[in-house]
Amino acid sequence: MNKIIVLGCGRVGKAMCLDLAKNQIIAVADISSKNLDSLSSNNNIETIKFDISNTKELKKVLIDFDLVVCSVPGFMGYKTLKTIIEEKKDVVDISFFPENSLELKELAKENNVTAIVDAGVAPGLSNLILGHYNSKHKVNYYACYVGGLPFEKKEPFEYKAPFSPIDVIEEYTRPARLYEESKIVTKEPLTEKELIEFKKIGTLEAFNTDGLRTLLYTMSHIPNMKEKTLRYPGHASKIEILKKAGFFNSEPIQTKNGEITPIDFTTEILNKDWYLKENELEFTIMKIDINSTNKNISIVLYDEYDKTSNISSMARTTGYTATACIDLLLKNTFNEKGVFPLELIGNNENCYKSIIEYLNERNVTLKLTEKKNN
Repeated sequence: MNKIIVLGCGRVGKAMCLDLAKNQIIAVADISSKNLDSLSSNNNIETIKFDISNTKELKKVLIDFDLVVCSVPGFMGYKTLKTIIEEKKDVVDISFFPENSLELKELAKENNVTAIVDAGVAPGLSNLILGHYNSKHKVNYYACYVGGLPFEKKEPFEYKAPFSPIDVIEEYTRPARLYEESKIVTKEPLTEKELIEFKKIGTLEAFNTDGLRTLLYTMSHIPNMKEKTLRYPGHASKIEILKKAGFFNSEPIQTKNGEITPIDFTTEILNKDWYLKENELEFTIMKIDINSTNKNISIVLYDEYDKTSNISSMARTTGYTATACIDLLLKNTFNEKGVFPLELIGNNENCYKSIIEYLNERNVTLKLTEKKNN
């Protein structure tokens, strides 16, 4: 029987643990006693408190496990994933670090490791869908619009994050890479705003963020690709004001109470206003448009906070995509060695069907519309 450990017990990590523990005895590690205590009553979950960023301690803990789910914050994701691979452990990763995960491909092969990366909703499920349709059609255009939002619009930002605000700020500050006319084009994040109408929700605003990630390299035969983040209209302009005013700067400034970096100050302020509270109602929306030589394909994912399990939609859509990938490994449905973002999993029909069925069983569903080109 495979021994599984989940590294990171935030909101998404907890959702993954509860899902895996339905059929497995697992362990979860975190530095936060509070996070771990929320799962301590589950007999199928062992809790381990330690600092995952301590590589020496991490290596000691990993010895006892066969399969790892990496759910650490983005700033420590690449280093953690590299350590997991060096310790010869198969891994599913959702840490969404800024570095290029494909650079670890040869290391994974040398260590006989299967590493499935960016295994969330977007990147993740969106990549899986593109990989699937790319295997069947000659795709010439791909666009993904995605966001998670609270139902209650609370001024001034009308936004709440199911994860750390620092990871959201990273989305707003990292240069956005798009693929236009078969070339990587870099643009400022938060730019090229457009309004999109959605059933049940109304009008949302889309803007550039750096979401294509591995698709820039694995799907470079598709001439035009973009990903945009969805928020309530007006949100991006407010964030741009903070950016221009220097609130996201990382250079320390001197105050009468000592030095502080503007971004640390901003993060602390936003922790109060942005962090999604327990039982706060929210939704996740994703729209994917794929144009091929003979078809226009539109796929919409809409998911809401689950009042029965008290699990947020972002934790469900992100976490269950990752646990679906764990299921692939447990059943040996996928066992190639190397580093694999989900577009490389989606071109395998059995893997694609397995993940979609797994999500359907958890009421995470896709609505598909296809139209033939004239």
